[in-house]
Amino acid sequence: MNNAVNDGVWSGTWVAERLGVGLEGDDGLPDLLGLALRRNPKRAHLLVSNVLGKHVPQSPSVVYGHGFRLGRRVRALLGETAAASAVVLGYAETATGLGHAVADGLGLAPYLHSTRRPVTGIAPAGGFEESHSHATSHLLLPEDPALLSGDGPLVLVDDEFSTGNTVLNTIRDLHARHPRARYVVVALVDMRSPEDTARLHRFADGIGARVDLIAAASGTVRLPDDVLDRGRELVAQHETARPDETPEPPRGRITRVDLRWPHGLPDGGRHGFTPAHRARLQAALPAMAARIAEALPAGARHVLVLGFEELMYAPLRLARELEQIAPDTEVRFSTTTRSPVLAVDDPGYAIRTRLVFPAHDDPADGPGERYAYNVAGAGFDAVVAVVDSVADTPALHARDGLPARLAAHTPHVLLAVVPSYVPTAPSTTSERPAMLSEPLRGPAFSSYPPDEVGWLLRDLSDVTLEAPTEEREEAIQSGGAHYAESLPVEYQPSEQYQQLFHAALDASAARIAHAVGVVTETVLNEGSPRPVLVSLARAGTPVGILMRRWAQFRHGLDLAHYAVSIVRGRGIDANALRWLAAHHDPRDVVFVDGWTGKGAITRELAQAIEEFEKTEGITGFDPEIAVLADPGSCVRTYGTREDFLIPSACLNSTVSGLISRTVLRADLVGPGDFHGAKFYRELAGADLSMTFLDAVGARFQEVTGTVDSAVKELMTEDRTPTWAGWRAVERISEEYGIHDVNLVKPGVGETTRVLLRRVPWKILAKAGAGPDLDHVRLLAEQRGVPVEEVGELPYTCVGLIHPQYTRGATGADGRAVNV
Repeated sequence: MNNAVNDGVWSGTWVAERLGVGLEGDDGLPDLLGLALRRNPKRAHLLVSNVLGKHVPQSPSVVYGHGFRLGRRVRALLGETAAASAVVLGYAETATGLGHAVADGLGLAPYLHSTRRPVTGIAPAGGFEESHSHATSHLLLPEDPALLSGDGPLVLVDDEFSTGNTVLNTIRDLHARHPRARYVVVALVDMRSPEDTARLHRFADGIGARVDLIAAASGTVRLPDDVLDRGRELVAQHETARPDETPEPPRGRITRVDLRWPHGLPDGGRHGFTPAHRARLQAALPAMAARIAEALPAGARHVLVLGFEELMYAPLRLARELEQIAPDTEVRFSTTTRSPVLAVDDPGYAIRTRLVFPAHDDPADGPGERYAYNVAGAGFDAVVAVVDSVADTPALHARDGLPARLAAHTPHVLLAVVPSYVPTAPSTTSERPAMLSEPLRGPAFSSYPPDEVGWLLRDLSDVTLEAPTEEREEAIQSGGAHYAESLPVEYQPSEQYQQLFHAALDASAARIAHAVGVVTETVLNEGSPRPVLVSLARAGTPVGILMRRWAQFRHGLDLAHYAVSIVRGRGIDANALRWLAAHHDPRDVVFVDGWTGKGAITRELAQAIEEFEKTEGITGFDPEIAVLADPGSCVRTYGTREDFLIPSACLNSTVSGLISRTVLRADLVGPGDFHGAKFYRELAGADLSMTFLDAVGARFQEVTGTVDSAVKELMTEDRTPTWAGWRAVERISEEYGIHDVNLVKPGVGETTRVLLRRVPWKILAKAGAGPDLDHVRLLAEQRGVPVEEVGELPYTCVGLIHPQYTRGATGADGRAVNV
C-alpha cells in the first residue's frame, strides 16, 4: 500500500495547485511526502511524511525500517569506536519513535528524546525552542544527568529539516554546557535551502565542531512570497465550509488488554533508553503482541495500532511484532498528535480525515484539542490505542474522549496502557553511581593502541599489590583471603627464556593464525554479523585483538572489542556487563578467552550471567565462550581442540599490553567501580605484546585457504562439549592423592601459569611432547619442580599444586584450602 498516492494522485497535489508550493529534489520525495495545510500562523504548509507513522497510517515494518537504516548509516559513518560513545537525541513529539529506531540501528548508543511534559522532581538538563512550531518549548529530562555530558558524538534526529533552526538551537544550548567535537544530524528528508545549509556550516565552524548530515532524501520546498496569506485564506475558507466534526456516539466495543509490560522498563526515551532496555523490550515483545492478537476480534484483518503523542516507539514495536506474528492481518501504525492540521477529503491531499478529542494527560500548557488523522473512514476492523498511564485519566474515558471517538468509526477498540516510567530520585546512598566510567585505553592504560581494546577496568597502577608468591599464598591461607585481592610479583624472564619465547612464536605463528581464523569465522557465521568481542582479561585479550584483526583483514569489519574481569568464586564484573548492555545489544556480545583447561571459567561465566539476568532483568548475554584452543572440550566455539603452545601463555603482562591480572578488593573497588588492574609502564623495555600480535597477523594471508576448509568441515561436525578434560582432571586428582580438582591445572597454558604465579608441586608431561614444552621444562628447572613423563595423558602437560605443600592453594571459591 503506497500512502503517497490516493486513487493514483500524489497526496501533495491539492496544496501544490492552490498554494503554489512545489517540491524539488530527489526523485523519491513524492513517495516519502505529501502536503497539507497547517492551522499555524507561522507556517502555511505541512510536509506530511508517509513513512513516519504520525499522520498517515503505515506498515510498522516500513516505519521502523526507515529509521533503523538511517541508524546503520550513522554507525558506518562514525565507525565502531566513535559509535560506542555516541548519544542519540530525538525531537518531540513527531520524531520520538524515529529517533528510537535510529538508536536501534546504531545499536550502541543510549537514546533520549525531548519532551513537552515536565516531570516533578526531574530537573531539566537542557532545553531549546522550535521557532516554527505551534508548541515551542522542548525539555531534556534524562534520569542520568551525565547522559549528555560526555564528549562522544551527539546524534540529533528529526523527521524533516526545513530551516535547521531547531538543530542550531539544540546544539547551541548543549554545546555551551558540554562541548563536543562531533554532531550528526539525521532526518527522513532534508528540505533546507542552500542558504540554510551554508548557515549550519558557518555555525559549525564557529564552535569548532564537525556536523555531518544523513537523510533518506533531500530537496527544497518552493514557496511563493505570499504563501502565509494564501495559506490563512485557504484554511479559513475550508474550515468555514466544513467545521470540526460533531462527535458521533460510539458504536463499537471498547475493551482493555493487559500487556503485562515488564516492571521498571521505561515506556520510551523521555528519561533515557539504553541498549539494555531495548534488549528487555525485545525479549518481552512476542508475549505482549500475542496478548493483543488474542484480544482482537475473530476475523479482524485490517488493524491499526495507534500510539499517543510522544509515546511512539513502544506502540510501533508492538505493531511491528503483531505484524510478524499475524501475517494474515494487515497492520498499520500511526499516533495521535498535538498538531492542528486542516483535513480535506480529497485524493490529492495528505490529511483526508480528522478525529478531534480533548487532551487527557493533564498537559502543562493546559487543556486543548488533540487529533488523530486518517483514521476515520479508513475501514479498520479494530484499533489498538496505546497510551501511557499518566494519560489514563477520566478525560480519556469521557464521552468525547479518544476511545469513544475511535469507537464511532471502528467496531472494536482495544485500550492498552503502558506504565509511565518515573525515574528514581537521586540518592547519596545509591549502591553505584548513575554513570559508569568509560573504558580505559592505550597509551594511558596498556601498550595496545586505543582502537584495539577498551579495558572495562579501574586503574590501580599506583597501588602496591604485589607480594612474593610464597608469602602471598600463606597470607591468603592464614586470613581466608581471596586470591584476587593481591597480585604475584611479575615474572621477569631470563634471556634464555626470552629466546624460547621467540623460537616458540616463530614456530607456532601460522598455527595460531589458523586457529584465530577458524574461531573468528565460526563467530561470524553463527552469530551477529557485527559481534562485539569481550575478552576475559587478561589471557583472552590478545586473542580478542587477533580476532578483531582477522575480521578487519578478511571482511573489512571494524569490530568493537573490550576486556572485562572474571574472578573465580566471584563471577564476572557486573558493572562491566551493565556498561556493555548500555552501549551495545547484549545479543551481539561474544565472550573471548585464550584457552580452556578443565572448564572452570566456562562454568563460572554461565552461572554469573544467569545471576545477572535475575538481579538486573537484563537478558541477551550468551555465556558461551569463544576460545583459541579447547583441549578440555568445554565450549562449542574454538579454533582448535589440540593442546599446543600458545606463546602468549609463556609470559604475563609483557605479552598482554603490560596489564596485570585483575584485582577485586573491597577497599579498592567500590560497588560502582569496575574490577581493578595495574598498568606496568616500567616494563615497557621488555614488552612483547605487539611483537606477538604482529607475528601472528603476518601469517593471516597464508592460512586463508586452510581456514576456509576447516570452517566448512567444522560446521558439519557435532561440537557439543564432552567435558572430557574435567573427567581427566578428576582422575588425576585422585590418582595423585590431591583430592581437589582446583589444584590440578591442565594444558600448556594453565601449567605455564602454575609455574609463573603459584608454588607448583609437580609437572606431568605427555610422553614424547616436543618443543611445545621447552619453556615449561626451563621454568620447572629454574624453580626446582620435577617433570614426570606420563604415557596416557589427554593434555600435553598438567601442572599440580599440592595443598600440603603450598598451604595457599585455592579452591573453587577462590579461597584457601585447609588440610
